[in-house]
Amino acid sequence: MSGRTVFCIKMKRELPGLDVAPWPGALGERIFREVSAEAWKQWEERQKMILNEYRIMPWQKEGQELIRTHLEQFFFGESAALPPGYTPTPQ
Repeated sequence: MSGRTVFCIKMKRELPGLDVAPWPGALGERIFREVSAEAWKQWEERQKMILNEYRIMPWQKEGQELIRTHLEQFFFGESAALPPGYTPTPQ
């Protein structure tokens, strides 16, 4: 950890930030400035669920676009919608 903190847009409090931008371009820079490492870990779990539910491959262009859309919604959208028909797996 770099020791830097951010006011996390997701968690609504000051928390340790990421060490590097986790996504290319302007979106990655915004995430680096506004998203905590803790919130990013939550996103990683959400991303796994999205990949599985939609049965997409992250290296395919369509998959990358879908992930980007969900990523933006998760952190910066009005609501972070789950895939249609998603039901959580019991723990």
